[in-house]
Amino acid sequence: MHVEGPDEGVTKVQRIFQDFEALRRQGVNPHNGELNGMLRLVVADPATTLRSLADSGKQRSAGVKRTVQPRSINQRKYVEAIEQNDMVFGVGPAGTGKTYLAVAMAVAAINAKKVSRIVLVRPAVEAGERLGFLPGSLQEKVDPYLRPLYDALYDLLDAEKVDKMLEKNVIEVAPLAFMRGRTLNDAFIIMDEAQNTTIEQMKMFLTRMGANSKAVITGDITQIDLPNPRKSGLLDAINILDGVEGITFCHFEDGDVVRHALVQRIVRAYESAKPQQQELPLPLGESIQVGTQPRENQPATQATHPAKPQ
Repeated sequence: MHVEGPDEGVTKVQRIFQDFEALRRQGVNPHNGELNGMLRLVVADPATTLRSLADSGKQRSAGVKRTVQPRSINQRKYVEAIEQNDMVFGVGPAGTGKTYLAVAMAVAAINAKKVSRIVLVRPAVEAGERLGFLPGSLQEKVDPYLRPLYDALYDLLDAEKVDKMLEKNVIEVAPLAFMRGRTLNDAFIIMDEAQNTTIEQMKMFLTRMGANSKAVITGDITQIDLPNPRKSGLLDAINILDGVEGITFCHFEDGDVVRHALVQRIVRAYESAKPQQQELPLPLGESIQVGTQPRENQPATQATHPAKPQ
């Protein structure tokens, strides 16, 4: 391979190939998406090398089936924030690895004996559908809502190990409604789909943290399924808790999407269409009068339909 360009650029390319060859000899063979993400980080940060990224990924992936490797600058900040802070909010569009990386960090923490259990929480809110009354036991009713958390666990750990940890309650997967009144000590707590919590639910969840606990809250403020999106607990928490010591907010963008390449394009298309879309619905009880006088200027009128006699 012949490389031409400024000395600095050529040196960087040479170092990347040397690191890649060294990793290959050690038996480290990153997949296409993984390697692409690592190269983006190396190009963005001159102090970062392929070898240093692979080493840090190994440490985080102890006891895990696959290497947990951030694939963008924001993902790297997110992972480092989780390591350094007790409460982290991951806010951004679909497919940016918010939930997956949080579950991976939780599994790494329990393998390293930093915590004794993992608690995975999610509000049981349908995405624009009404599923009615589901049959089965309470666990069977809430399991469909918590499926994405199970998917991440089974992707990172062997199925038998996950089943054993669930059986022994080392990993607890529960709907948000079950959190009231609890104190979660020595635990790694993750709340997924936080945009679908109410303001009261968010406050209740954030005050469950006990001694030696970490909490990661993930959500996408562009996909709120509540009847009144303005009352999302995540939006409220972003406004109230910004600047509070010990709490870090990590914001993801469409460039951080690590799913199918189409997902990134879909997110960008929706973002560019935003100005043309209607504003969020008004809170219940409010109405707009078109082509009439303001209410205070209107003369009082009697009710058209008198009350029915009792």
